[in-house]
Amino acid sequence: MELINTIKIIHKCSGCKRKMHFVNTGKFRVNANGSRVDVWLIYQCEKCKHSLNLTVYERVRPSRISGEEYRLFLENDETLAVKYGNDKEFLKRNRVEFGK
Repeated sequence: MELINTIKIIHKCSGCKRKMHFVNTGKFRVNANGSRVDVWLIYQCEKCKHSLNLTVYERVRPSRISGEEYRLFLENDETLAVKYGNDKEFLKRNRVEFGK
């Protein structure tokens, strides 16, 4: 899996059992639950490759997401992954620390 060059984050890794650096995979996960949709940006522990999903949208109606952006999520658009991966407000909302 190719990793994207964005802000590294620090989070407790469930595989390593301690705080580790995580990197952006450039992949999104989209999950439909009835009439609602969840979208996550997937990060990965640099050491053990455990994944961490950062919430982009949670339990929203698909009509609240622009058709173009929704299509880009489904296509794992690298440019969109970089945009979210460098958005400090997005990262803060997901309660992660910024890496060095």
